[in-house]
Amino acid sequence: MADPTGSRPGIDPDRASFTTALNTARDLVVQAAGVIAGTVIDLVGTIGRHVLADLMPDRRIRTRPRVVKRAISKYNAKGTIDRTSYKATISIDILTTPNP
Repeated sequence: MADPTGSRPGIDPDRASFTTALNTARDLVVQAAGVIAGTVIDLVGTIGRHVLADLMPDRRIRTRPRVVKRAISKYNAKGTIDRTSYKATISIDILTTPNP
């Protein structure tokens, strides 16, 4: 998709449609069209001509600056739990084996 858009000056590669390229490639494989090619390598080719014929519109100008959105934690949705108020008691027992 970069080759056909690069062959025409002033065309942004974002305007190339992946779906158009994929469908054209699928059709070429199904029809086995252009399997045996000459010695000339055509970078644009059939797929590129279809992509250039069906360009998407230019991107809109961004109206607001990009911001990083903070995800809402699913753990705070149920309420806050104060985990520091729980007390735990630990005991250690040392077992010795009797000497015979």
